[in-house]
Amino acid sequence: MASKRFYQIAKVVLQFGLDDLIPGHWIPWYAKAGRYSLFWLRNRHTDKSRGQRARLALETLGPVFIKFGQMLSTRRDLIPADIADELAILQDHVIPFDGKIAEATILASLNIAAIEEIFTDFDSVPLASASIAQVHTAKLKDRGDEVVIKVIRPGIEPIIESDVELLRSIATVVQKWLPDGKRMRPVEVVEEYQKTIFDELDLVRESTNGMAIKHNFSDSKALYVPHFYTEYCTRDVIVIERIYGIPVSDKAALLAQGTDMKKLAERGVEVFFTQVFRDSLFHADMHPGNIFVSTQRPEDPYYIGIDYGIVGTLNAQDKHYLAANFIAFFNRDYRKVAELHVDSGWVPMDTNVDDLEMAICSVCDPIFQKPLDEISFGHVLLQLFNTARRFNMVVQPQLVLLQKTLLYVEGLGRHLYPQLDLWSTAKPFLENWMNEQIGFKAFYTKIKNNAPFWAEKLPDMPDLIFNTLSQLKTLPELQHKQFTELKAQQLANQKSTLYGMIGSTCFVIGVLLVFNAMPIYYELVAFAVGGIFWFKALSKLIQKD
Repeated sequence: MASKRFYQIAKVVLQFGLDDLIPGHWIPWYAKAGRYSLFWLRNRHTDKSRGQRARLALETLGPVFIKFGQMLSTRRDLIPADIADELAILQDHVIPFDGKIAEATILASLNIAAIEEIFTDFDSVPLASASIAQVHTAKLKDRGDEVVIKVIRPGIEPIIESDVELLRSIATVVQKWLPDGKRMRPVEVVEEYQKTIFDELDLVRESTNGMAIKHNFSDSKALYVPHFYTEYCTRDVIVIERIYGIPVSDKAALLAQGTDMKKLAERGVEVFFTQVFRDSLFHADMHPGNIFVSTQRPEDPYYIGIDYGIVGTLNAQDKHYLAANFIAFFNRDYRKVAELHVDSGWVPMDTNVDDLEMAICSVCDPIFQKPLDEISFGHVLLQLFNTARRFNMVVQPQLVLLQKTLLYVEGLGRHLYPQLDLWSTAKPFLENWMNEQIGFKAFYTKIKNNAPFWAEKLPDMPDLIFNTLSQLKTLPELQHKQFTELKAQQLANQKSTLYGMIGSTCFVIGVLLVFNAMPIYYELVAFAVGGIFWFKALSKLIQKD
């Protein structure tokens, strides 16, 4: 299955002429020879631009590749503008599937005989179509609320399964054969991605994620999350409040309504860091097709976020180390950054901290005191990655979503307000968060939160102390017993090994006697003695078990 899919991918790449996008001096001779050998797979779209060919190829290959194109579309500093413009179409203008199929899915999922039982003004022409699902507009019959109905693409799961299986096969080869394979942990990264994308296929999970983030931002002036009608949510269909706003990619419309672009860009950074560090739950699919800006209060703008199929989470330890690293970066305390990497286990414990500090300094120091339009964090990350290779830094799969989302946030900030200083915008937030995690205030908060639990367990404390002291009293006797048993087990192992070696030696001697035509009773004695010692070795093993 993997080989068949690999051929299909190669076929699409060559038939859309994507190999022409790679500079000739980058391609080794054996790759060129392989290309010429596939003479029947020629570019069939010479009439289209390179951007169109890239977009159509990704659409042909399916959702895994479409999502890759969505991320690339936000990185105009890494890819040419004409390709980025075409890939931006993938954000919400993927080729739709038949509206009748969508209607049939809605009927089956909601267990109704006709769409009119629940909805009015249902539009079979999709409002938008993405890689995993598409949405149709309607009104709720009983309330009159305007809604959108999101429907999963039919037959999408087997396609994703085959693509993920292919990625796993490639990752296994990379991890086994490339020098940096084990450090990069590609298999774990693919497994993390598999969990993420299959979660996106379950729309019940999306509604749960959306409602959780809506609760977290219920009093926020920076982000609005639409209402989810949970009574109409299934694995394949969800019904959501319809929102009206300006796509964040439509900068001309935002400027036309007088939007404060600086405040809007800063609030994007605020929303991201709030989700990551305060809530430990962040929207991890923040491409422009999922982010809108309200037409209300352009002087005090806020975002409207949709599509919560992919979210990321971080545990307390990861959050602490990330925040501490960010603050150390802001303060140019590269010594602290190096020490944190060692303490967290991201680099081996025997790493020379002085060398790591100097390497980080050489990469990161030049990025400060510059506006965002002169800084490419994509390039900085690439340089850090190359630097990390020298110190055997291990890839953290749980941070892959966070890294991807940070790239989205950078692309969004670069688009809206190129002069935005991402670091100075985020620094006060992170410092406040760290102050809440350490010091007297954090100590008081932990005591306050744990006080009810301690009060509940307080009456049991005398019994717990008595039981603990009783166990400590018998501990020396128990340790002596365990030591005696362990010593006897080791002695049995040694005897079993010795008897086995003697038995094998006797057997070999018996075989040699046979080949040298010695009297038969010599051979029988050797085999008999060998058998006796093998039996004794087996007996010792049985006694040990």
